[in-house]
Amino acid sequence: MRGLPYIGYKRTSRLTTDTFGGWREGLRIGDGEWSFTENLTSSAWPMLAARAPRGLVRTLTDPGGLLEKDALALVDNGTLYYNGLPTGLIGLSPGEKQLVSMGAYLCIWPDKKYFNTADFTDYGNMEASYSSSGSVQFSLCRSDGTEYESVTRSDTEPTRGSCEVWIDSSGNVSVAMEWSTSAGGWVQIPTVFTKLRFTSHGEIPALFAESDGVHIEGADFEEANGEKTLYAVGGAEGGEADFVVIVGLLDESMTQQSGSVTIERTIPPLDFVCECQNRLWGCYYGNDGERNLNEIYCCALGDFKNWRQYRGLSTDAWTASVGSDGQWTGAVNYLGRPVFFKENRIHLVTPSAAGAHQVDELVCRGVQKGSHKSLQVVNETLFYKSRVDICAWQGGFPETASAALGELRYYDAVAGAFGQCYYVSMRAEDGNWHLFVYDIRRGLWLREDDLHTLCFARVDDELYAIDADSGKLWALRGTCGVPEAEVNWQAVSGVQYYETADCKYLSRYNVKLRLDEGASVAVYLEYDSSGDWVQAGAIENSGLRTVLLPVRPRRCDHMRMKLVGTGGVKIFSITRVLEVGSDE
Repeated sequence: MRGLPYIGYKRTSRLTTDTFGGWREGLRIGDGEWSFTENLTSSAWPMLAARAPRGLVRTLTDPGGLLEKDALALVDNGTLYYNGLPTGLIGLSPGEKQLVSMGAYLCIWPDKKYFNTADFTDYGNMEASYSSSGSVQFSLCRSDGTEYESVTRSDTEPTRGSCEVWIDSSGNVSVAMEWSTSAGGWVQIPTVFTKLRFTSHGEIPALFAESDGVHIEGADFEEANGEKTLYAVGGAEGGEADFVVIVGLLDESMTQQSGSVTIERTIPPLDFVCECQNRLWGCYYGNDGERNLNEIYCCALGDFKNWRQYRGLSTDAWTASVGSDGQWTGAVNYLGRPVFFKENRIHLVTPSAAGAHQVDELVCRGVQKGSHKSLQVVNETLFYKSRVDICAWQGGFPETASAALGELRYYDAVAGAFGQCYYVSMRAEDGNWHLFVYDIRRGLWLREDDLHTLCFARVDDELYAIDADSGKLWALRGTCGVPEAEVNWQAVSGVQYYETADCKYLSRYNVKLRLDEGASVAVYLEYDSSGDWVQAGAIENSGLRTVLLPVRPRRCDHMRMKLVGTGGVKIFSITRVLEVGSDE
């Protein structure tokens, strides 16, 4: 009987990757990691998935910034918009803004303007200035502005009841005295106040308020000039002129007929501003026109208009000089403390209920110049872009969070946060922009696309971003706006070798995936670093189902795989089928 032909059996084995990593730069990367990604998300981890379509909310003409409050606030073409509607705050200067929230108020730098989101009629300038155009009257008064009925100035003590206030001029310095029944004689008035009356037709009470810290100049009464606190501000009622009350001893009432008296409430120049513990905090490095400054400031408690209010109280404004060199590069409220950055320093302020705030200095990687908008808190960890990496900081020394991004340098980082993900848009040293997403739970970096983001803002369950190139306002999670037509995605593997140990060679890929309706995916292979991508398989789906896409590579030394697709996809696993070859 003739025997049947013998058919050799090829032994096979399988290596399956069913847990996928993220982006990783390097000559050798781990199994399931990718040397390049586009429009992928870790939300379906351990599967690999395409991100959801974004929503186009609107296109802006000249965007200036975003801020998250109860509703979205944005600046466009010099106008502040809140909850999608224009406000009365118009005429803002062109360029990027710092928008800072303090309670119901929204403060805008460098314009130094404010808007009350609880009362749309309350908006305007934080600073104020008034110059008199007529006569100014000076008189002695009480702290509330009530004038004394009779004031006598003499070297000798007047009789009781002859006057309310006696200005004792017997010494080198005049002293204000009043009669004390309990003491049985004239006693010194602890604090003497002077009233300045103007004909401002209601302008002064509209500009200034009690307790404002102001600078006054041009007064013939010399003691009225300089840094002052307003103890009372009065309006024009019944024909009475507008007035302010300051501390000062006036020997006798007087009227100034010539010149102009100027009252100003100013805010120091500020590079960066943040809110913390019901105060605004800021920093400035440079020359203010008079001297070089390297300082940290805060406004009076609960009063963002007053940065020069010094009354000796714990609620006063505050200023501190620092000795570290270099420009400020960012500021943030982190865990209830104002934190200020330079490229090689972190300055931490400890607010004090007594007003004795303290500044501590940490010499370490700070925020890169131009990347002040990279500061974001995710799960109580502060992330920011330094000169060399993305740092994660929890109050000690910063740690690197971006080792997966390799040695390529990035600049001008802008970041946002949603859930447990850190979104950062950065310009690479080759000039190209990248939007990366870091999932801190899984330690995964993924690149979405080349979105050049001006700023981010999270409101409720959506993260908004402005495209700095087109002015488009995007809802990145797609919960509102007009959805994108389609999402194109791709993932490029690292180098994989055709032959492995024990003379095993790669005979086939099996890609298990699920496609949404209308979605498609194609597999490309690059052999021996040729730079040419050869299509090795493709599939389209008209319904929601799980498919197996087999891919057969040709013989080579090494290869890379690229998955390219459109629409929704979830990749469950990639299996490499290995066969045993000969030793020769």
